[in-house]
Amino acid sequence: MNRMRMQLLMALVGLLAAALPLAMMTWLSWHHAANTAQAQLRETAERALERADRSYLQALTALQAMQHSPLSPCSPEHIQLMQTRVVTTSSVDQISYFQQGRVRCTSWGRPVAALAPGQPDHTTADGATLQLDQQPRAPYGRCMLSLRLGDYEALMDPYHFVDLIDTRDIRIAIATPDGRLIAQQSLPDQALLQSLLREPRSGDAGTLLFASARSEAWLAIVTTPRTGMGGIFLQQAWVLVPISLLVGAAAIACTIALSRRRYSLKGELSHAIRRNELYVVYQPIIELETGICVGAEALVRWRRADGSEVRPDLFIPLAEASGLVGAITDEVIQRVIVDMRDLLVGDRSAHIAINLAPEDMISGRALKVIAAKLAGTGIANQQIWLEATERGFMDIEKARAVISAARHSGHAVAIDDFGVGYSNLQYLQQLPLDALKIDKSFIDAIGTDSATSPVTGHIIDMAKTLGLFVVAEGVETEDQLAYLHSRQVEFAQGWLFAKALPREEFIAFHKRRQELYGAAREDMQNTQRQPGQ
Repeated sequence: MNRMRMQLLMALVGLLAAALPLAMMTWLSWHHAANTAQAQLRETAERALERADRSYLQALTALQAMQHSPLSPCSPEHIQLMQTRVVTTSSVDQISYFQQGRVRCTSWGRPVAALAPGQPDHTTADGATLQLDQQPRAPYGRCMLSLRLGDYEALMDPYHFVDLIDTRDIRIAIATPDGRLIAQQSLPDQALLQSLLREPRSGDAGTLLFASARSEAWLAIVTTPRTGMGGIFLQQAWVLVPISLLVGAAAIACTIALSRRRYSLKGELSHAIRRNELYVVYQPIIELETGICVGAEALVRWRRADGSEVRPDLFIPLAEASGLVGAITDEVIQRVIVDMRDLLVGDRSAHIAINLAPEDMISGRALKVIAAKLAGTGIANQQIWLEATERGFMDIEKARAVISAARHSGHAVAIDDFGVGYSNLQYLQQLPLDALKIDKSFIDAIGTDSATSPVTGHIIDMAKTLGLFVVAEGVETEDQLAYLHSRQVEFAQGWLFAKALPREEFIAFHKRRQELYGAAREDMQNTQRQPGQ
């Protein structure tokens, strides 16, 4: 009997060992298909926002041009100009001219009666007003969208806002940010649409998948039948199911272990911030021409209560993904001010560079925190440099606004780890940066046969052409230093000079470099000031 029970138990374990991976991989296939479909929907929603922006900006540009027209209102030439604007602006079907609150003429000519406009439903950030369901001044057979600016009004077919190409079974709706519907492609579930207008979100509604995207100007909602997930699921299943029979329970155990570890580490990090387990070390920055230490890059570290250290490449991405990076940034700013106040006030030529997370470069929140923390400390804004990796500049328009505000306040702004992400010449040309930091991987390639070795020189030349300071990261050898000297790179940091140092050690290091190289720097400056030199 015991033997039979053991055999039965082993059989059950064997069945579970075979069935559980299969079930897991099947679920993963379906889950991945759902995520892929949702990602495609979100991408379509973002495209719809861009389409709405283009249609709106085309109409706004036409109205702005009409505002500056020197022609006599409602003269034949004036009406012809309005007609030309309609023909050359794809999103506009009619332009009307207002005088004393009534329509006096349109691109179709003079109206039979001087019509008065209705009340606007929404005012855009540009000062233009939108009116929904507006009757056209000519027989289109359907209501139009009215955009009015000053004395002129553009009537637009709402379909211009949703006519994306290659959307197949996807249905799109565009609304104002406060949920006023502008146009839709006959969404199959109007009750769901009204709910999403009130509370934009992404998810699954039985037979439909839906996603929302919102900008400062528009709200986009897209839906698609769940049946579209079938093809994606089959593609994944044919690959993942056979693999599941091989990896089995080991893969499941690994997934569960990693999931628990990640959740545990996230909870630990949240507690660590509250318990002040984070601290800051300072990586010296050396001016290569003189050898003096001009400042440091502030680097956050995490030491647990038991004394063990958690690597930054583990907890920083976790903080960014879990919404904790803002609290870490605030802690670093506070610690830098407490640690370095005396040094910075005593040496106005010194600076400390603070790394900002991508969300800080998009929102600009950190600038307000820095301004509040610096108030009354005696530290000059110019002594706090800001650094952000390339991901922080993906949204160029928002990044440009934040960088301009930072530089207006006196902060220098550098792009960090250049060359390892998405950055290209477009970023450097469009963003008002001060400095470029070359990633350590390119410095390591100096003097080697690496494929990336020639890239270092190109990066330096590109930065200098754009008028940017260059900071080389991870300098570890004399050969690298000699190369950087030969290319007239301004600044460097790395183990050749010093590792990242605690507060007291960095202050002592800074003082030693000043004593060793400060006199040479003054001699050089005096020589440069002598006549005829």
